Amino acid sequence: MSHWPARRARLSTLVAASVVVAAAGCGGPGGPADSAPAGVTPGDVAGAGAPAAPPGPSGTVTLAFAGDTHFQLNLASLLDHPRGALGPVARSLEAADLTMVNLETAIAVGGARDPKEREVPSDRYWYRTPPRALDVLAAAGVDVVTMANNHGADYGPVGLAETLRARRDAPVAVVGVGRNRRDAFSPYRVTIRGTDIAVLAGDASPREGRTSTWAAGPTTAGLAAAHSSRPRALLRAVRSAARTSDVVVVYLHWGTEQHSCPDPRQPELARLLAEAGADVVVGSHAHVLLGSGWLGDTYVDYGLGNFLWYHDHHPETGVLRLTVRDGQVVDDAWDPARIQTFGRPLPLQGDDRDDAIRSWRRLRWCTDLAPRREAVPRPSYSWSATPIGEALARRMRASHRRGCPVPLADLRYLRMTYVGLDGSAHTGELVVHEDYAAPVAGVFRRLYDARWPIHRMRLVDDYAGSDRRSMAADNTSGYNCRRVAGSRAWSAHAFGAAIDINPARNPDLSGASVAPRDAARFGSVDRSADGHPPPGVITAAGPVVRAFARIGWTWGGTWSSGKDYQHFAVGRVTEG
Repeated sequence: MSHWPARRARLSTLVAASVVVAAAGCGGPGGPADSAPAGVTPGDVAGAGAPAAPPGPSGTVTLAFAGDTHFQLNLASLLDHPRGALGPVARSLEAADLTMVNLETAIAVGGARDPKEREVPSDRYWYRTPPRALDVLAAAGVDVVTMANNHGADYGPVGLAETLRARRDAPVAVVGVGRNRRDAFSPYRVTIRGTDIAVLAGDASPREGRTSTWAAGPTTAGLAAAHSSRPRALLRAVRSAARTSDVVVVYLHWGTEQHSCPDPRQPELARLLAEAGADVVVGSHAHVLLGSGWLGDTYVDYGLGNFLWYHDHHPETGVLRLTVRDGQVVDDAWDPARIQTFGRPLPLQGDDRDDAIRSWRRLRWCTDLAPRREAVPRPSYSWSATPIGEALARRMRASHRRGCPVPLADLRYLRMTYVGLDGSAHTGELVVHEDYAAPVAGVFRRLYDARWPIHRMRLVDDYAGSDRRSMAADNTSGYNCRRVAGSRAWSAHAFGAAIDINPARNPDLSGASVAPRDAARFGSVDRSADGHPPPGVITAAGPVVRAFARIGWTWGGTWSSGKDYQHFAVGRVTEG
């Protein structure tokens, strides 16, 4: 006999829509080919039984999320004793009003392994589990599972058909798989204390062969695939759900395995989903934890790691808890746990718990997400571009003079909104060539949306045209009619085709000494995807490099001899 979680009795309204969501799953090092016991049939499913818990504050709802879950090898024994199978960690799952995990396996006992085409044969895995796995998760307090991942169709058409049959009578909502594309992207809907919630999912993980092509089609069964750079079906489903729901949740299978920072595609997809109306975007796939925080009003978690997993190669895990009030995520919390040798997560206590929470918070450094939702709405990004008039020409006497390679008539004066190191919105000024005015404004719009901080943005003339003084002030600047240091060649800045950003945090190491002089401590900062630099430091995989690359500008941090980390310039003119 399986049981619905006690929490289900607390739901004020339960709207049963198609319970399908899409996410993406992944294999892990040393994974078994198959460990599901053969010939197991699903147990009977009963209705709600346990008494309801006291309701929370009116209009306040708690959501909980955990990462990759399956029942391989030693974990298969949990299927025989659903009650208490997950141990103490179930308390965190049960405490929320709505709890969701990624079920990284086909729900099947039959079928044949679907061919996979990954380059390394030893890096191919197939997972399946009988329907009793859903009873185990329900007993532990899970309400929704997503199967949109790279293991949801591991056992081909037969396994997929079994999964759809198990979904019909499941004690939890199963999303991310369906009879067709519309079914696969249909949300699970529920109302809790007057808050209408829609839960969707999508598989945005890298393709690994034929398994990832098990995408649901217009008339064919499959997973909710979201592999393209702009997943139309998922975005359409989010927009539709946002029209009738207070809170829209999207659980994705995304990211790069073993990487603790988001890959370039994740922030862009998060932004698209936020624009479409998603209030919560969470996911897994990397097998390690990634950072989380607010993207405007949308809460984003880039990676929940493994949760119930057959090995402890990456033991750090936990349960993400979000507090939703009046349809907005207003607070987050992390209940840390550690995966034990036998595969179950065990909650941490005392100093270990405190250390794990601090480590989880530090993961935000490379996400460009905010640590809290803004109490006061941030003003919209704005920009203007105007020709250089007489008054401004007089002000620019230090940066422009007779004999400069570009006349003032070809330059444009930009005023743009940016986020300062204080987290507040400011208006900055920059001069660039008229050809680059609109593209540059687009770059700073992306940085503003990502909340990437800029210290200050003033004309270099406020520093008497001195590049040295402007850099020392950590000033972001553009046009300056000057030569390349130690050369008679014009700098790219003299063409209005270069910008230096936060120079004191992103020094120039291309000369004989560090510039600015006091920025030496930033010269050795780890700017890779695995580093932990301070705010305002440009990283190779960060939003600044990505935003400039979109308009064809190059970064001095990629120069082969001597790095200039502050410097961005039009591709054809890169020096100085």
